[in-house]
Amino acid sequence: MHKILFICHGNICRSPMAEYIMKHLCSCNGRSDIEVSSVAVSTEEIGNDMYPPAKRVLTAHGIPFAKRAARQITKADYDYYDYLVCMDESNLRWLRYIIGDDTAGKVSLLMSWAGQKRNVADPWYTGDFQTAYDDIYQGCCAMLSQLSEQKDK
Repeated sequence: MHKILFICHGNICRSPMAEYIMKHLCSCNGRSDIEVSSVAVSTEEIGNDMYPPAKRVLTAHGIPFAKRAARQITKADYDYYDYLVCMDESNLRWLRYIIGDDTAGKVSLLMSWAGQKRNVADPWYTGDFQTAYDDIYQGCCAMLSQLSEQKDK
């Protein structure tokens, strides 16, 4: 069982998009052995559902989602999840304040799974949810592919 936790600033745009994209990819590929969730590093949006434009872009791409409530990461999440996947460098900095050092090597940037040293575009500031979707989809596909390769070994 692989346990993946996607992380962004408020847990209302990028990380829930990643959660539902990865869940959809896992479902389409028969990967019931992967558990996926998402959280925030901040407390600003705790309890809020996914932002409507994020829902619209998922719907446009046929990605199912459910009503949810944003929550902040805890130290217990670090112990529970195998992969803590941040959307940007700022998330990495905030995360370190919450969980401390990544002694188990569980923390990464999503785009690093796709071999890129960059952040996922943040639609909160740009309004460009399609670009964020494209980045997240690319990162999730690459991550799932690498996890599948590990499974096959």
